[in-house]
Amino acid sequence: MDPLSPERQDSWLRLEDASAIGSARRIAAALARDRGFDDEHVGQVAVAVSEAASNLVKHARVGTMLIRAHPSAQRTIEVMAIDSGPGMADTIGPIRDGYSTAGTLGIGLGAITRLANSYDIHSVPGRGTVLSMSFTARGVSVPEPGACGLSRPVGEEVISGDSFAFKETGRSVMAIVCDGLGHGVAAAEASREAVRVFRENPGQEPAAIVERVHRALGATRGGAVAVAHIDREARCVKYAGVGNVSGWIVTPEVRQGLMSVPGIAGHNARRFKDLRYELPPHAVVVMHSDGLTERWDLSSYPGLLRHTSHVIAGTLFRDSAIRRDDACVLVVRTEQ
Repeated sequence: MDPLSPERQDSWLRLEDASAIGSARRIAAALARDRGFDDEHVGQVAVAVSEAASNLVKHARVGTMLIRAHPSAQRTIEVMAIDSGPGMADTIGPIRDGYSTAGTLGIGLGAITRLANSYDIHSVPGRGTVLSMSFTARGVSVPEPGACGLSRPVGEEVISGDSFAFKETGRSVMAIVCDGLGHGVAAAEASREAVRVFRENPGQEPAAIVERVHRALGATRGGAVAVAHIDREARCVKYAGVGNVSGWIVTPEVRQGLMSVPGIAGHNARRFKDLRYELPPHAVVVMHSDGLTERWDLSSYPGLLRHTSHVIAGTLFRDSAIRRDDACVLVVRTEQ
């Protein structure tokens, strides 16, 4: 396999006409089959994805679907349906079988909730809807949806220069976001090398990992990188970073920035150190590349912070990944 082929088979589809429904169904079915789902289960995945895709084509102004294997649970498939309107005030009624209202995602939601292992939806009239669902092969433990990362290349590029990774262990989460300098293959080489170093150094503190990444990226274009250790039991975050990866602790009331040092990992950076931050109740940790604008405000989405990390990440991606650049966001819930 080419070392720069996508590490995860992330398929982003624009749902603009009926032909896209078949494409989404085929991609989901092929992925389920590849991940060891039995034939009946493959068919159920195909039905649920077809329903979600059909609703995007029929009702959404701008509809996008992500189909991929779970980043760390390889026999789980994740699907996200994201649109920019019209949105709906009631997300409970459409779950009832037979419910349908023109201009909403009504058709098929009842079937989706029955067929998916996990399901979440958030919608705001005038702003749009994010639907997240996952399917796990029978006989396999369903992963907890405590963290979610999304990455997408700019324009017609086929590979993103932004990467993420996370590992949940008991009551803590280690997470990294790296933005390779520029975009394309050279940027991807840098960000994937950062993720490789992260994965090979479990148990290290964030500053130690960033230092190792800095040394490893010397032969690459370099980039911005940040590492966080989220301790849900001790209610704190340790954070270290270099460059313009943004980190935030978000509650319904406040948004606190996490500090990185200036520079470029692999080329020009100061000494790294861990910074410790307290975690307020109900906080969410957000990390993202500069492919997302920082002018977001999760408190402007009623009830969003009560939803899964997947729906939060999808909402941020839809409304903030508006720059012409690779984009990456990672969201970690600090309470399960």
